[in-house]
Amino acid sequence: MALMESFRKTEDAIYDQILPAGEGWTHALQPGQILRIIDLEGNQAVDTLFYDADNLEDHYSQAATITGQHNLYLTTGTILRAESGKALLRIVADTCGRHDTIGGACSAQSNGVRYDRSLEWMHNCRDTFMLQLSSYGEGLQKRNLAPNINFFMNVPVTPNGSLEFRDGLSAPNRYVELEALAHTLVLISNCPQLNNPCNAYNPTPIRLLIWEN
Repeated sequence: MALMESFRKTEDAIYDQILPAGEGWTHALQPGQILRIIDLEGNQAVDTLFYDADNLEDHYSQAATITGQHNLYLTTGTILRAESGKALLRIVADTCGRHDTIGGACSAQSNGVRYDRSLEWMHNCRDTFMLQLSSYGEGLQKRNLAPNINFFMNVPVTPNGSLEFRDGLSAPNRYVELEALAHTLVLISNCPQLNNPCNAYNPTPIRLLIWEN
């Protein structure tokens, strides 16, 4: 874990919003802007997608990011890279210490397979991402969905290579802060998941702040 607090003051932010559990958010960051995601009550999973805002075909790549840092988990110092290898953002502060980039987003199908067919109707991150994409621009559809990051989510890899969804390592008011290195589109689904411990079975709001660098 590479824990590092930020020196930025809330009152200097140019943007400040509370995002309720289960809701989506879309925003284009300009190069140099800083985005802070705050886990207000602890153990909330924040599913997040990143795209090159000038070329939406070039989205966040878990493979390029993991390979570039030789580490499976994301924390301070991580550079988030696109499929092209382009650096989109850098994590510049982190008071949680571990963020998942392999667990994926919940969907109607995964709710049915993992838990029970009767739960397929439940609100899920994939549907929220689709709604955010469709509202951002015409022609964006399922093929534009990409691998996502789950900020504050703890998904360790076991010795046999399988994944485990465990209680998060976060706590109230812990945060992650990212500096945009390029014009970057951010999509967030503040996860509504009730069936695994990623949200401590209790989805909660997050806070989003943006600063000019």
